[in-house]
Amino acid sequence: MTVPPFIDTHHHLWDLENNRYPWLQEGIDHFVGDYSPIRKSFLIGDFLAGAEGMPLKKSVHVQAEWDHDGDPVGETAWLQQVADSPASRGMPNAIIGFANLADPAVEETLARHAEHANWRGIRHMLNWAVDPRFRFAERGDLIQDPRWRAGYRLLARFNGSFDLQVWPWQLAEGAALARDIPEVPVVLNHTGMPRDWDTQGVGLWRKGMKAIAGAQNVSVKISALGMMKQDWSVDDIRPFVLDTIETVGVDRCMFASNFPVDSLFSDYATVWRAYDEITSGFSESERSRLFLENAERYYRI
Repeated sequence: MTVPPFIDTHHHLWDLENNRYPWLQEGIDHFVGDYSPIRKSFLIGDFLAGAEGMPLKKSVHVQAEWDHDGDPVGETAWLQQVADSPASRGMPNAIIGFANLADPAVEETLARHAEHANWRGIRHMLNWAVDPRFRFAERGDLIQDPRWRAGYRLLARFNGSFDLQVWPWQLAEGAALARDIPEVPVVLNHTGMPRDWDTQGVGLWRKGMKAIAGAQNVSVKISALGMMKQDWSVDDIRPFVLDTIETVGVDRCMFASNFPVDSLFSDYATVWRAYDEITSGFSESERSRLFLENAERYYRI
């Protein structure tokens, strides 16, 4: 089979010469280890060059940790300029920005995000763990914080969705958030981030994914499995891809590259050919939904 036309529902761009991203310019102790190969500008031309020869039709850009001390709308404004430029082929067609949902001024921030045609929602990473290397959130209790939840509810006012990123042990809490505030569509990032691939870890992930499946306003991006097993093969990731689709449903799953982060572990075509191979037994209609149509619906592109 050949890779069907697809939408990449999770990638990043960054311009280190003109914008500020502390995690790239200053460095952090990242759980993937040495990520120096991606600590350089990655622009729309680089993204499209990596996808050359692939049937990439549209893309979704997810916030790339633009300096939190700066104006988060600056990232959305820059990406809108990229999308409006002739060389971009209209990409990114959807922009998921950042806002600190606990900020008392978050309503004004969301209003300014919404002024940009391609803006679709917010990702505020909520990953929390005992080990500091696995903490991406400011605190471990944000989902329960009344002020944060008030900001989260405001997303519905601006027709915005929420990209949920958590570890498997937080999936049940994320599912409860989605059920509590059903007016906000949720897209779970990175296959629920199955960090531990031993029997206990996979069991914890499966339990969390079943909780996610029970929240009908949640869809799932299958992506970033290379971050979890850097020497991955198709057979390694197959169970996670198929279990996710079986648990959540063909109509609520999408594929993504997580480039350039996952370029640390493989090239662009390899990722998409893996998804193609794993779903080779699915019907043409099912594959079209997984690779293209679900993304068009959930990200309104």
